[in-house]
Amino acid sequence: MSTQQDNNFQAIIAHAKEYGFVFQSSEIYDGLSAVYDYGPYGSELKKNIKDYWWKSMTQLHENIVGIDAAIFMHPTTWKASGHVDNFNDPMIDNKDSKKRYRVDHLIEAHAAILEDKGKQQEADALLQEMDALLAKDDFTGLKKLIEDHKIVCAISGTCNWTDIRQFNLMFETQLGSVTDEASTIYLRPETAQGIFVNFLNVQKTARMKVPFGIAQIGKAFRNEIVARQFIFRMREFEQMEMQFFVRPGTEGEWYKYWKQVRLQWHLSLGLPAEKYRYHDHSKLAHYAKEACDIEFEFPFGFKEVEGIHSRSDFDLSQHQTYSKKKMQYFDADIDPTTNKPYGNYVPYVIETSIGLDRMVLLILSNAYEEETIQKEDGTTDSRVVMHIPEKIAPIKLAVLPLTKKDGLPEIARDLMDECKNYFRCFYEEKDAIGKRYRRQDAIGTPFCVTIDHQTKEDNTVTIRYRDSMQQERILMSQVRDVVLNAIA
Repeated sequence: MSTQQDNNFQAIIAHAKEYGFVFQSSEIYDGLSAVYDYGPYGSELKKNIKDYWWKSMTQLHENIVGIDAAIFMHPTTWKASGHVDNFNDPMIDNKDSKKRYRVDHLIEAHAAILEDKGKQQEADALLQEMDALLAKDDFTGLKKLIEDHKIVCAISGTCNWTDIRQFNLMFETQLGSVTDEASTIYLRPETAQGIFVNFLNVQKTARMKVPFGIAQIGKAFRNEIVARQFIFRMREFEQMEMQFFVRPGTEGEWYKYWKQVRLQWHLSLGLPAEKYRYHDHSKLAHYAKEACDIEFEFPFGFKEVEGIHSRSDFDLSQHQTYSKKKMQYFDADIDPTTNKPYGNYVPYVIETSIGLDRMVLLILSNAYEEETIQKEDGTTDSRVVMHIPEKIAPIKLAVLPLTKKDGLPEIARDLMDECKNYFRCFYEEKDAIGKRYRRQDAIGTPFCVTIDHQTKEDNTVTIRYRDSMQQERILMSQVRDVVLNAIA
């Protein structure tokens, strides 16, 4: 990451705290590493993103329904899914500092240092070689790569490394009140398995016909060795996942369909297309036939925000094997090649999985701007503005009486009462109007309405638009519709 990019990212992190988007968890006790709390505006933004995703999946698709599965699941679930045996990351310890690193993160950090020194080709070659070694699980080769490039520990400054070994990322806990009688269970590392084990329950009760999908939003937990980049990689995070069940043989076309549909969802928020790209996986997960990431250009480079995976019939077949319960679907549609019903089969699955916290960071990163304003008298001013899409902005409308007297607050309160059932509003009467505008810019409020003395005469108000800072007089009765049209 360049110095300028790093400075910009640090400014976004500072802004997120100062204006109530994200706080360090347990901050009064010096915080808990890689765990964060969402403040008044961050929690509102997060909820709005969830609602927008949920509507796009369940309300706008007749063949997708939702569930809310429990975080705790029977421990055999994770044996069947492959997480007990395969959910590992290669790690390495520095013998001097005793600090543990995820191997790919250690090498990526060194590549970033090379980039800052203008050695882009060397950095690219290093990352390319790392990807090839990871794809082969060549731990000996990876350690040699670290040693050959003299990659050192950030704490000790030495290259005194242990051998590389696998580290399971699942959190364990005990189910039961007495330790001797308790059984080991796991905090779920993904939400998808709650969908798979409920496949038949949902299909029968919602009377769904293949192809159909099951959507879920929920918390997941991963014991990341090195959690970093603010809320991009955390130990406790939230996922928005949809598993789409299809007839075997049709998974290829559905995979392409959902790749396109999911990218379009991002762009429907008005986000810049040039900051998005697809990245096909060079090393597939144990369950995958095809897989790609939708990546976004964060201040620290292109990184995954959503994954699209063709999971074959791996998950349902595994649960069928381990549970001894049939996970089959009877398809009464006629197969044109045999002129008979397709009959019983285990459906294939296309997964779309987006990190909600990463989406929040994406929105904050894309929205943040330090803007210089040229004034009419030739002088300049500055403001920090968050260009959050109107649809998901924490506050949609700020209602600001010009003064605290002459009946203006009462008129402003009437407008609040008219609008607050339709969208989130904010009322403020303290400080000069310019300061109030700046505070609303900083939290991303797209519309501010000022109630002044002219309002008493002709029922008009001044509406100010966040992005352009343009102002116009409109009838107070039009305010609600102006906002509703913008967030529709």
